[in-house]
Amino acid sequence: MLKGLELSLNDIEHRILRPIWQDNRVHYAVNCASLGCPNLQPEPFTAENSNRLLEKAARDFVNSPRGVNIDNDKLLLSSIYEWFQVDFGASETALLDHLERFAAADLAGKLKNYRGTISYQYNWDLNQK
Repeated sequence: MLKGLELSLNDIEHRILRPIWQDNRVHYAVNCASLGCPNLQPEPFTAENSNRLLEKAARDFVNSPRGVNIDNDKLLLSSIYEWFQVDFGASETALLDHLERFAAADLAGKLKNYRGTISYQYNWDLNQK
């Protein structure tokens, strides 16, 4: 509740943070906590640490198989990248550039040269950890 107005996490993410910040890293930090989502950060966000935590959350998710998985020359991404493609550049090329920015060196090299199709998946099971 904020000044008498009830807000959900969904409201905060999609009606406040995304439109105001216009920073796609918000998807890595504020989410539904299902297994398909990026990890929620154990440290509270503050003005001083928000950029560091957003960067960490983006790197952690992109480098996890839940976010990006290349197997047998097939690229499988979290459905977050499909659902919110407009936030990640609105094209597959822009999306791959975004992922490459946060990827570790080995994964970044594979993404840079990737020319195949992209598939998406999402696990709605609740992350109980």
